[in-house]
Amino acid sequence: MKKILMLLLLAGCGFRPMFSGADTNIYVDKIDGINGIELRNALNAKFGGAHTMDAPYKLVVHLDTPVETYKGLDTTGTATWRAIKLNAHYDLYAGDNQIASGRESASESYTFVRYLVAANAAYNNAVQNAISVLADKIGARTIAETSKYTDANKQ
Repeated sequence: MKKILMLLLLAGCGFRPMFSGADTNIYVDKIDGINGIELRNALNAKFGGAHTMDAPYKLVVHLDTPVETYKGLDTTGTATWRAIKLNAHYDLYAGDNQIASGRESASESYTFVRYLVAANAAYNNAVQNAISVLADKIGARTIAETSKYTDANKQ
C-alpha cells in the first residue's frame, strides 16, 4: 500500500527520470590522444552510440594530460601508492549556440610495484577507471542540459 501511495505522490509532482525520453542525439567531437579516444567512446556509449555531425547537439571536450601524484612512500623513500587525475573542459552546443560548459575531473589511486608489467597494468587500469568516472560526470551533465534546453524551447 505504501508503495502505491509513493508512486501516486511522485506521479503528481512532475518528477521525470532524467534518461527517460531524453534527446541523446549528441555528436561527440574528436578528442585528442589515446585517452581522448577512450573518453569519446565512453561518452558515445552513454548517448546510445556514435551520432553524425548533423545531430542537434554537439559536445566538444578538451582532455588535459593526466597528472600523477605520489600518495605513499615506503621506508626507503620509494613511491608505493600513486594517484592519477584527469581534467576535462567541455562545451555543449545546440546548433551554433553554446548552451553549457564546464570542467570535470576524476581521480583514481593505484599501487605502484617494482615490476614493470604490473606497474603499467595498474596505471592503465587507474586511467581507465578515471575515464569511466569522467564519462559518467560529463554524460549526466550533458543529458541534463539537453533536457533543460529542450524543455525551455517547448514553451
